[in-house]
Amino acid sequence: VSAAPRALRRPSAAARMEEEEDEGGGGRRATASPAASARFVRCLYAVGFLDLFGVSMVVPLMNLHIKSLGASHTVAGIIGSLYGIMQLFSSTLVGCWSDIVGRRYSLLACILLSALGYFLLGNSTTVFLFAISRVPVGIFKHTLSISKALLSDLVSERDRPLVMGRFNAASSVGFILGPVVGGYLAEFNGGFYQTSFICASIFLLNGGLVWMLPWSEETTSSRDHHQDKGTNNFSTKSNHDLHLKSTTSRAVTNSSFFQSPWTQVATVLKKIKGIACSNLWDVLLVRFLMSVAILLYYSNFTLALEERFGVKPLFAGYLMSYSSALGVLAGCLLGPITRLYRHNTYRLLLHSSAFTCMLILLYASALSIWMVILSSTFLAFSTTIGRTCIIDLELTVGGNEASGTLLGVGQSVTSVGRIVAPLLSGIAQEFSPCGPPSLAVGLALVAIVIMNVNKQKYRSHGSVKLKNQ
Repeated sequence: VSAAPRALRRPSAAARMEEEEDEGGGGRRATASPAASARFVRCLYAVGFLDLFGVSMVVPLMNLHIKSLGASHTVAGIIGSLYGIMQLFSSTLVGCWSDIVGRRYSLLACILLSALGYFLLGNSTTVFLFAISRVPVGIFKHTLSISKALLSDLVSERDRPLVMGRFNAASSVGFILGPVVGGYLAEFNGGFYQTSFICASIFLLNGGLVWMLPWSEETTSSRDHHQDKGTNNFSTKSNHDLHLKSTTSRAVTNSSFFQSPWTQVATVLKKIKGIACSNLWDVLLVRFLMSVAILLYYSNFTLALEERFGVKPLFAGYLMSYSSALGVLAGCLLGPITRLYRHNTYRLLLHSSAFTCMLILLYASALSIWMVILSSTFLAFSTTIGRTCIIDLELTVGGNEASGTLLGVGQSVTSVGRIVAPLLSGIAQEFSPCGPPSLAVGLALVAIVIMNVNKQKYRSHGSVKLKNQ
């Protein structure tokens, strides 16, 4: 995370006096060093790693556990969909809430309440208790979205794809290691309960890490980041106004946590209305179409490989783990790739989406298992890059003023995709094992057409903001 040269930041005398007062009366000017900002960002990488490491320990074992409690396939399916439905409605609300009360309090609340959910899961000796344990997790498991919003607050638009890619890579490493540890623990007597308690403990550890983060450095870095953006886009007077607005905004945010719940709810609804009346619908539609396309690709992956090529499910599992590992590598390579594209997020997203469409088409028409391995290899790179670019495009077009709300809306859109994709996959499989990926190709093509139609808007790089802000 780089800081702009000091010569580019020359606030007025009044702004300098306010900075000295913000330091707590010590008469020292608050400055954020690149090392301090980088340390904070690295701590957030650890938060993302621990989050998915804990979750991936438990999630693969849940279906086996609920069936061992005597639940039928229908009841297990209903309880499984309960999480997705709650995520659908809570993503936007919690993301918007984080804009109001601040990242620190919202991130801590989400981590601790998720820990409560996994603790209850460790005590789920009946189907009813199992369902109850999914409620706090379904509502408050938004730690990754809030962490991404916090990263967006910290870094410049130029560095955002690189930092987001590294955050996704760190999280993916946790997702790769977690199932291995969870599967090992499940071999013991009462292994699921032990794994759930360990997952809850990891979330508590994560909460302690968030509490000990150097938040004073984050505040100073965020302020300097906004000042840098103001210097690049506005006059000196506008930069001064931006600094005054930022200082007032921080004061409001710090006190918003202690406001009445009704005041917070009213503010949340106002922000959501601003998103609903904004010009982000085409960006969100692209995210929805690409999410459904990728979900359709994976929906019947194991079954289709068995029917088409006669390979066993174990091979499909190895192939998916191989793709996940390549996804981590793709996250680490985002820096050189974005520099190659001169930080043009729109062009990178367009090319990665087109490449994803071609690879899914290659999989759908594959004549041998080697073509499937080839498509899976490169698809890991294109989907990782595309996922990071669509988030960056949302924040660029929508503006950083409500990054938590924007990321929450994006998560809700993805949740809708998780609900729709299984239905479309089931219908498509009635015709052919290649039906779901063939449908995915069509949806990806529609997304590419939408991006081409709106290319002038995407290329404006943030000149188009939320109308109501």
